[in-house]
Amino acid sequence: MKNRIQFKLKTAILVLLTVLSLQTTAQQWTPKQANDWYKSQPWLVGSNFMPASAINQLEMWQAESFDPKTIDKELGYAEKLGMNTMRVFLHDMVWRQDAKGFKNRIDQFLALCAKHNIKPMLVLFDSCWDPQPKLGKQHAPVMGRHNSGWVQGPGAAILSDKSKWEGLRSYVKDIVGSFRADKRILAWDIVNEPDNDNANSYGRNGKIKTELPNKAQLGTELVKAGFGWAREAKPTQPITSGPWKGDWSSLEKMDDMNRFLVQNSDVITFHNYGKPDDFKKRVADLKKFGRPLICTEYMARPAGSTFEGSLPIAKAENVGMMNWGFVSGKSNTIYPWDSWQKQYTAEPPVWFHDIFRENGQPYIPAETAFIKKMTGKK
Repeated sequence: MKNRIQFKLKTAILVLLTVLSLQTTAQQWTPKQANDWYKSQPWLVGSNFMPASAINQLEMWQAESFDPKTIDKELGYAEKLGMNTMRVFLHDMVWRQDAKGFKNRIDQFLALCAKHNIKPMLVLFDSCWDPQPKLGKQHAPVMGRHNSGWVQGPGAAILSDKSKWEGLRSYVKDIVGSFRADKRILAWDIVNEPDNDNANSYGRNGKIKTELPNKAQLGTELVKAGFGWAREAKPTQPITSGPWKGDWSSLEKMDDMNRFLVQNSDVITFHNYGKPDDFKKRVADLKKFGRPLICTEYMARPAGSTFEGSLPIAKAENVGMMNWGFVSGKSNTIYPWDSWQKQYTAEPPVWFHDIFRENGQPYIPAETAFIKKMTGKK
C-alpha cells in the first residue's frame, strides 16, 4: 500500500513539473519565426541515416561499434547527390551508459556532417520496432526481415513505468541543452511515430508479441512530456514531431495526438508513403497551418512512393524531404514491411527502401541522376 501511494505521488509530481515547465520555459515559435528560419535554409533534401554497419541506434552510437569511417564515407555519397540534411536517431540507453562519451560521439558525427555540408535533424525517442532494447553487442540481422534489429527508445520497461520518466527528462535536457546553440544541427524531432503500436511486428498481429497493450496512449503522453522537456533546454533550433496517419484535413478531424503535434511543433513534419496524389493532398492539408513543412519519411517503391513521384511536388511546394533508407546494410530495409509475415530468401525484385549498395553503387543509376537533377548537383 505504501509503495503504491509513493508511486502515485511520484507520478503526480512528474506531471506537475511537466505542466510547470511548459508555462515557464521557451515557448513555441510563432509562424513568422518559423517561416523566417525556413527561408534561411536551402531546399532541404536528405535521408533517414543509419550506416550500413549498424543494425540499430545502439550499434550506431555505442563506443565499441561507433564507426566514423563508414559514416564519413556514406555522408560523402549524400553530398554527391546534393543532399544537405539527414534524420538521425539517438537513444536514451546510450546516454545512461556513458553520457559524456555519447555526447563526444555526437560531436564527432556533427563534425563529419559539417565536412559534407549536411545539417542533421536529431531524433530523441522512437516508438517503432523492438520494445526490449539491450545494451552491448547487438544480434545479427534476421535474413530477409525489414528492420529486424531496430529498437525502441525508451524501451517498454521505462515507457510503462512513469516513476522512471524523470531519467528521460534528464536525458532530453542534457542532450538538447548541450547542443542547444549548435549551428550544425537543423532541428530536434522529439518522438518518431509516438502512437505506433507495431501491430504487425511486435504487437497483436506479430510473431513475437512483446509490445505493450497501451503503447499508443503511453507514446502520446511521452511526446507531450518530451516537448516540455526539450523546451526547458531552450534550444535555438526548432523542435517538432510529425503525424504519420489519420485525417489531417482539419483540427476537428484530427485525433488528440496529431492535433497536439501540429499545434505545438515549431516546424511541421510528417510522414507519407503514398502515391503522388496522396502526398499532394497531405501537403495541402498541412499547409493550412501556416508553418514550414518537412516530410521526414517517404519513398517505398512498391507502395508507389518514389523520388520521381514526390520530389517534384515537394520542390514546387517548398517542402523539405527526407526519404527512408540510404545505404543497404544491416537494417535490411530493401525488404518490405510484410517480411515480418512472409519469408524472403533473396534480394526482392524491387527494393523497398535505400538508394545505394554497400559498395557505393546506386541501386538505380537513373534514380540517383534524378535526385541530382532535383538538387541541382552537377
